Amino acid sequence: QVTLVESGGGLVQAGESLRLTCTISGRTEYVAAMAWFRQSAGKEREFVSGISDNGGYTDVAESVKGRFFVSRDNAKNEAYLDVDILKPEDTAVYYCAGRARGYASQSGEDYTSWGQGTQVTVSS
Repeated sequence: QVTLVESGGGLVQAGESLRLTCTISGRTEYVAAMAWFRQSAGKEREFVSGISDNGGYTDVAESVKGRFFVSRDNAKNEAYLDVDILKPEDTAVYYCAGRARGYASQSGEDYTSWGQGTQVTVSS
């Protein structure tokens, strides 16, 4: 079994930055490619960013490109989402997800492991 735990969320003002961390524990070999998703109240979950198992490939949604940056440190079993110039519309619960095989897909259905989420609230 593998466990993903997100941290780093909180209440911030527009224009500020945050670093979200996803810590992987347990059977870490079950997590290769990873991704970040978010879900706002009343909206469907949406892909934010993905990263390959070695970090050599990254993908970012067009809506956040230039403001959100994904990375990982496999030695620490952690993945990160650096979010800059936050906007009120970035308010959401942010989830990290992992899959044992395959690429960093934009589809949540491709991921088998999920964290519980961390709330990010951006005030104007």
